[in-house]
Amino acid sequence: MKRQLFLGAGLCLALSMLNANAQGAYPCPTVKFVSPYPPGGTTDILARMLAPGLAKQLGTNVIVENKGGASSNIGTEYVANSASDGCTLLLGNNTGVVINQNLYKLKINPSKDLAAVAEIASVPLVLYVNSAVPANNVGELIELIKNNPGKYSYASGGSGSPQHLMGEMLKVEKQLDLTHIPYRGQGPAMADVLAGQVPIAFETTTTIAAQISSGRIRVLATTGAVRPKNFPNVPTMKELGFNSFVIENWYGVFVAAKTPSVLIARLNKAINAVMKEPEVSASLNKMGSSDVAGTPEQFTQFINKEIPYWESLVKRTGATVD
Repeated sequence: MKRQLFLGAGLCLALSMLNANAQGAYPCPTVKFVSPYPPGGTTDILARMLAPGLAKQLGTNVIVENKGGASSNIGTEYVANSASDGCTLLLGNNTGVVINQNLYKLKINPSKDLAAVAEIASVPLVLYVNSAVPANNVGELIELIKNNPGKYSYASGGSGSPQHLMGEMLKVEKQLDLTHIPYRGQGPAMADVLAGQVPIAFETTTTIAAQISSGRIRVLATTGAVRPKNFPNVPTMKELGFNSFVIENWYGVFVAAKTPSVLIARLNKAINAVMKEPEVSASLNKMGSSDVAGTPEQFTQFINKEIPYWESLVKRTGATVD
């Protein structure tokens, strides 16, 4: 009887401590926020945008760490294999969490080894070219590629990224001889398009918006269902007759599976609070992001619906790891 009482008291104490941690000081001296890409891409931008407010909300240090490589698989695997204590976060996206399992032999199962915390952004892509490319619209670009077989290539942040799949879908639908050039992240890919090393790419509205005024690129179309607020004068691919090109790149925060639900709830509450801060909210709107705030359960349900869509798209395009 005494043993049962002792065990019961111990369990209550453990639960109360866990609940106190969830409500009071966050139980990590430092939270590591992993961006699985090099600096300069959307995930890095979003992680660094959230980090200061998240540190304030949690009452602890939050540092952003870039662990790029293998189309985000290295950083994604790192977080999946971390301790389930809520101290290591992943700024993941549809590439690492959903798409890559259709292209790579992964050491983890993202659907089982990661727990969804909060979706933070969902943005369309844009099809753009270096300003030296003699094409002012999508029709002219397709005609240019057809008239110069083997001459043109397109950049992406890695095999399996939505940018890669959009390029492959363009090749399939229009029977184009267009070479894929994969990079270690969208930042390096965009840098080479800006420099004229690669002429064509798809990119998120998040990172391309800051480059429009440079004069070094020309945006031809976007991939959203409607024109994004930050690109009101750019037609959608759907408007131009490309009905299959209606996709958005989504981003969210994840932790290792088996992280206590009270910590996930605490993180979700903190992240949603940061997203409502005027400066962060304005930045997300400027990026053309949809309003995606919600619960961990809603984010998990959304991801489960995304899995068959991207699996089908990989099969349709015949995309492979370059």
